Amino acid sequence: MLDIRFPGNFFLMPSICRKLMLAAVVLVLVAALPGPTKALDTTAKQAILIDFETGVELYSKNADELMPPASMTKMMTVYLIFERLKEGRLSLDDELRVSRKAWKKGGSKMFVEVGKRVRVEDLIRGIVVQSGNDATIVVAEGLSGSEEAFAREMTIKARELGMSNSEFRNASGWPDPEHRTTARDLAILAEATIREFPDFYRYYAEGTFTYSNIKQSNRNPLLGRYRGADGLKTGHTENAGYGLTSSAVRNGRRLILVLNCMPSERARRNESQRLLDWVFCEFGNYKLFETNEEIASVGVWLGADTHVPLLAKTGVLLTMERRLRKTLKVTISHDDPLPAPIKKGNALGEMTVSIAEREPIKIPLIAGKDIERLGPSGRISAALSYLLWGASK
Repeated sequence: MLDIRFPGNFFLMPSICRKLMLAAVVLVLVAALPGPTKALDTTAKQAILIDFETGVELYSKNADELMPPASMTKMMTVYLIFERLKEGRLSLDDELRVSRKAWKKGGSKMFVEVGKRVRVEDLIRGIVVQSGNDATIVVAEGLSGSEEAFAREMTIKARELGMSNSEFRNASGWPDPEHRTTARDLAILAEATIREFPDFYRYYAEGTFTYSNIKQSNRNPLLGRYRGADGLKTGHTENAGYGLTSSAVRNGRRLILVLNCMPSERARRNESQRLLDWVFCEFGNYKLFETNEEIASVGVWLGADTHVPLLAKTGVLLTMERRLRKTLKVTISHDDPLPAPIKKGNALGEMTVSIAEREPIKIPLIAGKDIERLGPSGRISAALSYLLWGASK
């Protein structure tokens, strides 16, 4: 059993230094440490905060509790627009007709005019920036024939994305007792939007949009006020309270936060900033090993080659509290020597990454190449050499 302990400044060292120190131990995969940390509370009734790259849940409060999403619903409406754009079934310059139902819809509005046709790109901005309920109905009717049919499509897409607790009854988030989701499901939707549509996600970061000579500002309270914030969507009804699904990037690291049922706009803004600040400060992402990077070179018994490289089957990228870095421990176990023949890709050992207060992560070590078994004369020669000189290293 090989036991490797990392010094406190290990993660600050250049890559070549880490490789020399580890004597061929290597870097990346995405391995998530399980279990959310609950080091503080929030006045939000439902909340979840995850690391975008690793998927690690860093904070959770009633994340699977059913709740009304209000206008955060519009993220799914926009997702279905983006999907059609990406697939070439829709273009930004396509125009959709405004029905009387869309024109009459109350609440927040883009102020479309009945009978007119509106460009898809304008409708995206009308939904994302202006939170236009009227714009969502134009989209729903234009893409699926009716808002009811579009809502069914929204629910089907939710299931495909893994949003197992979401039911949509309209395209805007208008109050409906059967229109429900969870904080976790909204985080899944936000993650999928960012990952699947990098060319279109930029609309969520736009601060203002003018339509029909009416200029409106994005309701997201973090845009332009919180460093790195670039999306996504607010929500508010009397029943749902104030909600926000947000995302922010700092130093290449992205977080996704969902809060709902807040008592005020101020609480929504302050709690979002506080939770994001806490995670950016207290947690970090640390690369340890690359997929297929060499971890060790092990002797081979009666093989055409004397040694075989052992590779990490998957890499490791850890999201963890910065205070736990010094507790990181890596152990490697394998037979030595390994008997030939050896087939490339076969599991020949195991690496375990352990950190205080976390479940260990186990990564298989695989053969880096094929090694044939020696013929009869070669095996006799190798056996005699072993008897005379011991195993070669």
